[in-house]
Formats: sequence, C-alpha cells, structure tokens
Amino acid sequence: MAKIFPSDWRTLERTGAAAREIETLALLEAGLPDRLTVFHGVHWTRVGHERAAFGEIDFVIVSADARILLVEQKSGFLSETADGLLKVYAGGGKSVAVQLGRTLENLQKRLAPVLQGEPTTIDYLLYCPDYTVRNPGTAGVPPERIVDATRHDRLCTTIVEALPPATARESLARRLRAFFADELRLVPDASAMLGQAEQLVTRLSGGLATWARRLDFDPFRLRVMGTAGSGKTQLALAVLADAARAGRRALYVCFNRPLADHLARVAPAEVEIATFHQLCDRRLRAAGERLEFAGPAAFEELERRFAQLPVREEERVDDLIVDEGQDFAAAWVAPLLARLKYEGRAWWLEDPMQNLYGRPAVDLHGWVTLHADTNYRSPRDVLAYLNRLLDPRRRIEAASPIAGANVELLTYTGDPGLLEATKRAVSLALQAGFRKSDIALVTFSGRDRSYLMHFDRIGPHVLRSFTGRYDLLGAPEFSDGDLLIETVYRFKGQAAPCVILTEVDFGELDDLMQRKLFVGMTRASMKLIVVLSERAAGVLSRRVEG
Repeated sequence: MAKIFPSDWRTLERTGAAAREIETLALLEAGLPDRLTVFHGVHWTRVGHERAAFGEIDFVIVSADARILLVEQKSGFLSETADGLLKVYAGGGKSVAVQLGRTLENLQKRLAPVLQGEPTTIDYLLYCPDYTVRNPGTAGVPPERIVDATRHDRLCTTIVEALPPATARESLARRLRAFFADELRLVPDASAMLGQAEQLVTRLSGGLATWARRLDFDPFRLRVMGTAGSGKTQLALAVLADAARAGRRALYVCFNRPLADHLARVAPAEVEIATFHQLCDRRLRAAGERLEFAGPAAFEELERRFAQLPVREEERVDDLIVDEGQDFAAAWVAPLLARLKYEGRAWWLEDPMQNLYGRPAVDLHGWVTLHADTNYRSPRDVLAYLNRLLDPRRRIEAASPIAGANVELLTYTGDPGLLEATKRAVSLALQAGFRKSDIALVTFSGRDRSYLMHFDRIGPHVLRSFTGRYDLLGAPEFSDGDLLIETVYRFKGQAAPCVILTEVDFGELDDLMQRKLFVGMTRASMKLIVVLSERAAGVLSRRVEG
C-alpha cells in the first residue's frame, strides 16, 4: 500500500471536495506498493524576468530509488484539435502538452538544489478517467504516457511499470520527499489521536502557524491567546522544526502528559518535549538530587526544588515554547525563562476557555499578545451549536470547510440507559462511515468517577484505554482494543474525526460546565455525537431556545 501525503486526505473524501482526485487517491493507495510515496496537490512558483512562471500537478510519486513520476489528471471532457489535446475551461481552452511541459521545466529548476548534482529521472503520465483519446498520435503527449478511460483499470500497473523496483537511494529520496512535503506546507498532525500507529501529517492552518513565525521584535516574547483549533500546536511544531533545521536548541513544555507523549512522537528528534513536572524531574535527577514522590505535597516540593536549582549555561535553550499556558501556575514562569538564552525566543500558547483547573491567568508583563479567534478544525455546525451555549463574549469564528454535520444528541436516564445510549452512538458513527480508528469516546467525567471507564467493552466493541503504565522508552501503554475511550481532561489537545462526548451530566450550565463542553465538543474534526442525561439535555435546550 502506497503512502499518501497529506494523510488527512480522507477528510476531503467525506466533504466531497475534489471528488474525482480523491477517488484516484484511494485507487493509488490500494494499488501501489509501499516503496512509492504519493503527494497530492503540489504547487510551486518562480518569479523572475518581470514575469511569474507557475505550475501545478495533481500527483507526484517518489520512488525509494529517488525517481519522480508526475501524474496530471484531466477529468471530464477534452477537446482534440490540430494543436493536440485541450482542456476547456470557462475562459477558453488550455493545451495539455504545454501545461505539462511548463511544469516539467519549472520542477527541474526547483529541484536543482535538492539533487545536489545527483542524477534522477522525472517522467509523467496524463490520466483521463472520463475521456477516450481517439487520436493518440496527435494528442501532443506520447501515447505510452496516456492512461485514458479505456485503460482506467491499468493506472496503477502503468505507474509500477514506469517505476520498477531498483536499488534504494534513501538519502536522496528523503530529500525529495522533504521538498514536496514543504511545497504542500505539511506538518505532523498534532491533534491526531494518541496511540495511533500511523503518524499523520496535515496542511498548515491558514494563518497562525504561518504568519506568527514572521513576527520579529526584541526581546521576542510572544503570548498567543488562541481558541481551540486555531493552530497553536501546529505553530509549536513549526517553530520546533525551524529550530531543528537551524541547529538551535529548543524546549517544548506543556501541562498535559498525553499531549507531551504525542508531541514526542511527531516533533523533530533534536528538540526536547516535556510536561512541566517531567522537566522538573529530569533537571533535578541530572543534578544528582534524590527525589521522593510520597505524600500529598510531592509536586509542590518538586516545583520548589526545581525553581531553586542553579541553571548551567549549557542547558539554556534558543527557543522555549510553553503550550497549554492556561494550566500553568505563575510560580513556574521564572524558572522556565531562566533556562532561555538572553537572546532566545519565548512562545506562550494558551486558550482561557480550556482552563479546566481553575487557575488564575498568568501575568506576562511586557509580552506581545496575539489573539487568534478562528477555529479551523471543528465543523461549522458544531461551532454554531456551541456558540449558542456559550457566553456571547466567548463565541468563536468557524473556518472549517466542513458543514452539514449536525450535532446529534442522545439522552439517557441512569447508568444502564447511559450504556445503551453510548452503544447507539457508536452504531450511528459506524453507520455514517467512520472506522473505529476514527472514533473517540470522550467521557465528561473524570477517570475515577466515570461509569464507562470501568468497562473493557461496549457491546461488541473492545475498548482501548490508557493503562497508566509507560514502556521503557517512556511511551504510554494502551489496552488491546479497537475503540479509544478517554476523559475530557486527558483528551484535551487531541482530536478525532468523530467524537462521542458521553456521560454529560449537570444541573446548571455554570462556567466550568461551559469550559468542559467547549473542550469536549471542539475535539471533533468531522462529526460530534453527545450522550447526555435528561436533566443536562433540559438545561441545554433552554439555553439554545433562550
């Protein structure tokens, strides 16, 4: 099975966007071997000599031996003329051969620094899934490079024949894959569910992760107050990647252990990832101090000793990123900044609406503050419903292309009713076409108070949950199962295509309940189902109608 980038392409599949190309992606994923990597929707630009030359190609395929095959897809009707094949658009026709020629020329120039003098081959195919070319000899494209409607089922075979197995050239192939990933502006998907075997990548959100890195002031102290789904953690990953490429030391610190565990999987290996308390523990152990974690004040003692620890010059970093800043205590700021070089850059990322622990806001006097109030992740329907529940001052702007995913509410009475309603929610998600690996059960209750967390299965579905243990490399261990269940506290910072927010129960929509609903509901990137008690349903109904 071929590797497809960006790997969040199935989101487009469900929205109907670029439907014909998404059909082709599914065909390529299933029909090509894993030695081939497919990049979808690559664009490049070159400006010079008072004119801009631009090109685009639908699919770029890179082989393990560093060869490149471009596949240009022309869906629908084509026109065969004396000048070759034309694709007819509203503004007129465009020569397919000329488009391909310009693309090849531009790509060869852009690739020169990547190749570093090493030889490679760049070939191309024209794929016309809906049209039969009547006169291949006059199409302007060699007949052997055309896969039309009569050969639709041979697309993958033709690609494999064009890229037969050969001795791997991993170094060059890696540079080529990095080049095309950069053209697509890809970053690791920090919101993907923890524990997934596949490391996902996604396109950078339009805005925060791109232009926040273009800001420049001295000293660089930037506080980003961004809503859920605004791209804060994508920004953090982009900053970490920038630091790794430039050879700068970078430290990322967050509050939530699941988020740190996930970031450690997808961030560059050269950077350090830790929760604040992990960082305290590491530095104290490195200094040879003996630690005891018994007693109710163990964490307070850990924090106190870390704050008093002398900072060695060699441990100072060039970039310090604090994520989930709304969960940090004011006393933690000084010892963290003490580990930043004098000319270093500090990034503080927070969302006050995700403050589930009731901590007061940290005073960062003199820092530049950037507000990001647009959510790129959650479906528009989910945010529209959520905005009706929130205080008007907390409402957020929706920028996701996904709509038509109405929030489904299932009510229950008592624990047996909760179990049955949650089973039904899972069935609804599966009927909607989501795979079990796309679904997260997120309980509104804490781990100890949750009724559902004590089960190892719900109906025929075996639950996968965090065991509380870590392996020798520090990675979290999960129970064997195919349906993830997590608490809203642990799932903060993550997301799933389909979220079932269950065990929702309250008698009053106070400030904390609003925050928990906000966190739970904004974890969904495509579909949200809420399983709530009769009394909570009554509260929400009155709020929406009022």
